[in-house]
Amino acid sequence: MTYKEALKSSTAGVEADPLRADFRKFMWLVWKYINLPDPTAAQYDIARFLQTGPNKICIEAFRGIGKSFVTSAFVLWILYCNPQMKIMVVSASKNRADNFVTFTMQLIQLIPELHHLKPKPNQRSSRVEFDVGPAEPDQTPSVFAKGIDSQLTGGRADIIVSDDVEVWNNSQTVAARDMLIEKTREYSAILKPLDHARIIYLGTPQTEDSIYNKLAETFTKRIWPAQVPTQEERPGYGDDLAPMVEAMFLKGHYGQPVDPERFDLDELIDRRSEYGAAGYQLQFMLNTKLSDEEKYPLKLKNLIVMPVPPEKAPYDVHWLPNPDRQLKDLPVYGMAGDKYFSAAGHSAQWETYQHRVMAIDPSGRGKDETGYAVGFMLASNIWVPQAGGLQGGYDPETLDELVRIAKKHKVQTIVIESNFGDGMFGKLLEPVLLRAGVYAEIVEVRSNTMKEMRILDILEPVVSQHRLIVDPSVVEDDHNTIQVYEGLVRSHKSLFHQMTHICRMKDALRHDDRVDALAMLVGHFVELMNQDARKTASTIHEESMRAEIAKLHLSPLNKAFGTHRVTWGGKSGLI
Repeated sequence: MTYKEALKSSTAGVEADPLRADFRKFMWLVWKYINLPDPTAAQYDIARFLQTGPNKICIEAFRGIGKSFVTSAFVLWILYCNPQMKIMVVSASKNRADNFVTFTMQLIQLIPELHHLKPKPNQRSSRVEFDVGPAEPDQTPSVFAKGIDSQLTGGRADIIVSDDVEVWNNSQTVAARDMLIEKTREYSAILKPLDHARIIYLGTPQTEDSIYNKLAETFTKRIWPAQVPTQEERPGYGDDLAPMVEAMFLKGHYGQPVDPERFDLDELIDRRSEYGAAGYQLQFMLNTKLSDEEKYPLKLKNLIVMPVPPEKAPYDVHWLPNPDRQLKDLPVYGMAGDKYFSAAGHSAQWETYQHRVMAIDPSGRGKDETGYAVGFMLASNIWVPQAGGLQGGYDPETLDELVRIAKKHKVQTIVIESNFGDGMFGKLLEPVLLRAGVYAEIVEVRSNTMKEMRILDILEPVVSQHRLIVDPSVVEDDHNTIQVYEGLVRSHKSLFHQMTHICRMKDALRHDDRVDALAMLVGHFVELMNQDARKTASTIHEESMRAEIAKLHLSPLNKAFGTHRVTWGGKSGLI
């Protein structure tokens, strides 16, 4: 077994004991003593992953499969194999962690084969922490419980079991999720620096932006959904689907129960009705991608990524998200499974851009950036050659860099958010533009609506219709410019993280400077397109009326009447 060397005790006969050789046999014994049916195939599969998996693992399994029970038995098995091990159990609430420890202690009292692990009179024995009998004296108990909000440091552990630390209350905002991630990072300070030290996450994701989707690459994740995913659902799991479920999928058992002995198809249908479609996808199918499809409407896959020509561009560009057009070399800050795709082709007709605009979202002297985005309009497409954020607000270095960018792209109009400083930023920028020979019109905009709603109302129609074309250098520069920030903040500064993680909730984003500038840019072009549409409609109406008047003038019936001079649309004629 994988952890034989780490777990073997000083007692001889480890190899001869079948309970020590295979955790699944140990679990079967525990199930018998607590009057449960034999473990199911899915529970055995989880047990095998616990025993043979790497040091850092994450187990996502649907509600009711018994993952906490299985892991509690695994904790006992660890102590059965090596009583000197120290195990910390962490949950979202201290009470849940205490219940895990209490249940483990009750099993020791109940099962005769474990009676030698009972705490001695001079050892710790409570629902919060306990020692096992053979354990040598140590400051750290054999098993102890902590709530994620409590002080985690102070003890050392060989194994940390992180049992459902993400719940609804601590994961519904970006700030809350960031705080939760920061707390789980304390695990590394508690874990002993030994080869056998392990971190085991057990959980059910509460959102697509779940902390389980953000675990370091050193973690191996396995997912056991309630039903075998369909072909449509399968891509949402990536490489994380449990092998037994993957085998069922490959056999074409789409929609069949993964653990029919506990939840048959009728029971799952009832659960779907009880939880609703979105709730069922989260709590039972563990497919966050589908459950939040509408909550986060801006997808990277709906962009067209191609080099933006400096002067002329194709009149029409085609979007087709085929796998052969996926741009795998670009850094992705979108949701799990989201991808960039290059253009599938374009028209032979090229035209000069109709208008060139730069949008700026100024910042003060705080932690916010000055966001900017440059765009060119041609027909109904918006081409973005450069976008990003600059550290600083109205200092000379920031103003000079913005003017340099505007001059490089021959910007004709600069749109500035005037909420900050009541238009002061535009006044500061104007002389810098003149000194650089940039004669762009400055347009100030002000918004009184909720920022998240405004950004989505502007961007969603354009992005979903594949009208936003982004230069690959924008993605690369976005990644490069956020590297100056610390790890916890870094991804939140990315334009494409902000774009894909915004939803119609107040304070949905920790930072929104870059995506706000992009929305201002697109919003200005949308207004221009609407104006052009009104002009076109008015012109068509005038031409139609002239044609009708001409028909009347040529009609034989009109000969009986005299001629009259009329004026229409600024032009006069005889009828």
